[in-house]
Amino acid sequence: MSKRQLVLDAFNNKPVERVPVGFWFHFADSGEFTEGLRNPDIIRKNIEGHKKFVAKFRPDFVKIMSDGFFEYPNPVLFNIESPEKLLDLKPIGPEHPWIEKQVGLVRTLTDSFGDEVLTFYNIFAPATYFKMLYEKTGNRDKVLADLTMQNKDAVKHALNTIAEDLSTLARRVITEGKADGIYLSVQNVQDSRITPELYNEVIAPSELIVLETANRHSENNILHICGYEGSRNDLNLYVHYNAKVINWAVNVEGISLAEGKKLFGGRAVIGGFDNRPGGVLHSGSKEEIEALTEKLIREAGKTGIILGADCTVPGDIDLKRLDWVRNKAKDLSSQL
Repeated sequence: MSKRQLVLDAFNNKPVERVPVGFWFHFADSGEFTEGLRNPDIIRKNIEGHKKFVAKFRPDFVKIMSDGFFEYPNPVLFNIESPEKLLDLKPIGPEHPWIEKQVGLVRTLTDSFGDEVLTFYNIFAPATYFKMLYEKTGNRDKVLADLTMQNKDAVKHALNTIAEDLSTLARRVITEGKADGIYLSVQNVQDSRITPELYNEVIAPSELIVLETANRHSENNILHICGYEGSRNDLNLYVHYNAKVINWAVNVEGISLAEGKKLFGGRAVIGGFDNRPGGVLHSGSKEEIEALTEKLIREAGKTGIILGADCTVPGDIDLKRLDWVRNKAKDLSSQL
């Protein structure tokens, strides 16, 4: 069975000959994440990193990283003097270099290995792109929450405008870039003032705009509920999001793969391993990694399960550790 078919069967809760695995990490340095438009070498670095990883590890599928494109380049957002200024925001448009170059990145990589494995392009939620513009403030979530408290309609307009550009990006990376879908990364606003009710009113609509567009062009899209650096999420906010596969931070939220699969109505799930430095995957022995692999599969079964991590794994991880997971999953799958 091809790896493409193996993963598609897992996505669709069909029997599989082995439980597939999926891990990913950055190919650029953190200081380069926003600099792709200003420094084309970062895009080339990202492309070459993916190609080397695929050649060496032969992954079951690939999440294509958007390293270099973390900054949504809409100048209206760079200096917000008042929340009302957000009402002036307009889309950057479908032919902006920020969109064009991401489509080119994806097409280059799918041309290289898209016939072998399924590919999914990373797209952050509108609120995440908004927050990343205020990374240097040291409390980007507070900035978004403050603005929401002052003028929630202006914030909703801004996020929906960003969503229009992200919808264009999602459509084009699938139809022109030939990705099999997107990996949409969402996250609760890490500020208690943004209640579930306020999240559903102001934040969620923009996320659903992007997801609904992706779903019109591919039925295989992944929802990632990001627990990066310990960020906590109310998973119940996302149970109605129409994504084929769900990935969340099992080790941050304390919700197992088996529990999450039930919460999301039996849909396929990805994860199980802690992605953080010092965790079993990054630093444990072969025996510890194999034991955790077995525990995860015995708890969750092998139908509609893809073993992976809570989020992006450290870039210095030894690829043999990922192979230990895959090989143990293969051995167990033949026994169960």
